[in-house]
Amino acid sequence: MKKIPKPNLLVRVIIAIILGIICSIFFPLWATRIFATINGIFGNFLNFIIPLIIIGLVAPGIAELGKGAGKLLGITAAIAYGSTLFSGFFSYFTCTFSFPLILDPNSGINPITITDDTGIKPFFTIDMPPLMDVMSALLLAFILGIGLASVKGRTLKTALGEFREVVIKLITKIVIPLLPLFIFGIFLKIGAEGQVAGIMAVLFKIIIVIFVMHVVLLLIQYVIAGIISGKNPFKMLRTMMPAYMTALGTQSSAATIPVTLQQTIKNGVNEEVAGFVIPLCATIHLAGSILKIVACAMAIMWMAGMPTGFGLYAGFIAMLGITMVAAPGVPGGAIMAALGLLQSMLGFDETYQALMIALYVTMDSFGTACNVTGDGAIAAIMNKIYEKQSK
Repeated sequence: MKKIPKPNLLVRVIIAIILGIICSIFFPLWATRIFATINGIFGNFLNFIIPLIIIGLVAPGIAELGKGAGKLLGITAAIAYGSTLFSGFFSYFTCTFSFPLILDPNSGINPITITDDTGIKPFFTIDMPPLMDVMSALLLAFILGIGLASVKGRTLKTALGEFREVVIKLITKIVIPLLPLFIFGIFLKIGAEGQVAGIMAVLFKIIIVIFVMHVVLLLIQYVIAGIISGKNPFKMLRTMMPAYMTALGTQSSAATIPVTLQQTIKNGVNEEVAGFVIPLCATIHLAGSILKIVACAMAIMWMAGMPTGFGLYAGFIAMLGITMVAAPGVPGGAIMAALGLLQSMLGFDETYQALMIALYVTMDSFGTACNVTGDGAIAAIMNKIYEKQSK
């Protein structure tokens, strides 16, 4: 008998949202409180592991940037970081302009009133204090990563590499599988408190805005790459479409590397340059992901009546661009790496984090596709730089 394939994360999240909304109509209070209790425990567990995720992913990610191609590596990393920053600020200013036009501040969901003091409460909670706060974890990760990138020792690098494998296993085997249950509980609670209709209407509008921004971002990236490389940007972008479509299915930049590499070479990029740039950018260039995270965070803060000033988001985007290096190449990896900053810099509690995860994962395929397609633009730019250096 043929084994039925397990639905991917996107399908499971969508099912969880739908079931949460439906069940909120007829579930008795005691049943809703059971899931509120489960969510409280899982939310505390997330808070506990966030510093571990940061150290386990960011430190070895930065350390590995010290290996290999010297000057070309530095240029590639700088361009990738610049592209990620541009994407973050592009998202911020677009949302600042568009959200007041499409989101009604009097929709009845401003603010979202799901706190420990109101609404449906859990039966009990289990405290799980983290070993350190988020900023301490970030600082430690940066110190270890930058330090290890500049020394020859292998022992600590190996240990951090193994710790990263533990963290990735934790994410892929425990956190990601439990996310649909967590999101089911959140939407069950929101529905039981009578706020789900307004939230879903707003989220649909946000998805449309983010998809349009992804298209515009890719056009900007390839126009710039075309100007620098002297090639037709639209032809280059068309050549990269197989990589885009593959990423839609895999939801993983890492899993799409073979196709991205093949299509980049078809765009006339030197095989050695493509072989260096594409795997590197699959790790450090997440322009599509940061675009989604910034837009989703702004939307939730808008609904919650929280401030979204430029000063707050400038620091958040700059830090998020660095933290994106930590995102593992698995579905939902980028949002897991970003949870610490959402908590420490934007003040997201477990409810807002769950809404972020749900909204982000709903569009995860499009963000990954934007990431890998943009890698081809960076490879074309690096190919031109490599040609000039070789002369």
